[in-house]
Amino acid sequence: MTTVLLIITAVLTALIAGLFYAYSCSVVLGLGKLSDVEYLKAMQNINREILNPVFFMSFMGTAILLPVSTFFLRGEQLVFIFILLATLAYLIGVFGVTMVGNVPMNDQLDRFDISGSTVEAIKQMRDNFENRWNFLNNIRTVFSVISITLTVCACIWHKDL
Repeated sequence: MTTVLLIITAVLTALIAGLFYAYSCSVVLGLGKLSDVEYLKAMQNINREILNPVFFMSFMGTAILLPVSTFFLRGEQLVFIFILLATLAYLIGVFGVTMVGNVPMNDQLDRFDISGSTVEAIKQMRDNFENRWNFLNNIRTVFSVISITLTVCACIWHKDL
């Protein structure tokens, strides 16, 4: 049972790491080439569309299954250490950064009325949003890659595999 749990946890963690990695190395680069209005509209739409069951299953599932895996693997010292560190990396560097950093920024952007704003207000919104959001996303990317790396190490050293 712990092997199946660990594999499911690794898959969900990998999906999230892949999502943030794809954003960091392609999506934000493409969005960065858009005009201010196009960029803000695109980010508003992306931020609305990502709130779907598939995303929540992997994002929240990882936040749940990593600690659950840590609990069930506490008897295997090396595996426990790997999965505990993966859990901490995810909960602090991915989940925490998302909830404290990216989500409030996304909410602020969602409330921003692009069509009713001046060119200066639109430019200011983008200037206040883009670099900080990308920086926070890069933090999430690094910590999600650390988390999946540690989870894979736990899989490799798990005695039932």
